[in-house]
Amino acid sequence: MTGRDDSRQRNRAMNKTPKKPEERKQITPLELARMGGGEVAYIRPMRVEEAVRILGAPIDAPPGTKLYGVFHADGQPILIADSKAGALANLIEQELEPASVH
Repeated sequence: MTGRDDSRQRNRAMNKTPKKPEERKQITPLELARMGGGEVAYIRPMRVEEAVRILGAPIDAPPGTKLYGVFHADGQPILIADSKAGALANLIEQELEPASVH
């Protein structure tokens, strides 16, 4: 196969219509947890109201305050921080590998 043929195949692959959400494989929380082996976590911004719901405990911050949650790969909360840098520092301190979530 020539370089030109390779290029055509790549272009066709890149131009494929993305799958609809209902056509994508769903990953269970258990599968997701196993992917990270307990060593992968992600940071997600949230408001204090959501953090209170997640933790089930009051947080001393004004309503609407932006916080950052650190979660295991399966979505289990690890901690809530008041800054992204603080969340990342805690993630690293716990020897967890940060994962990018889009």
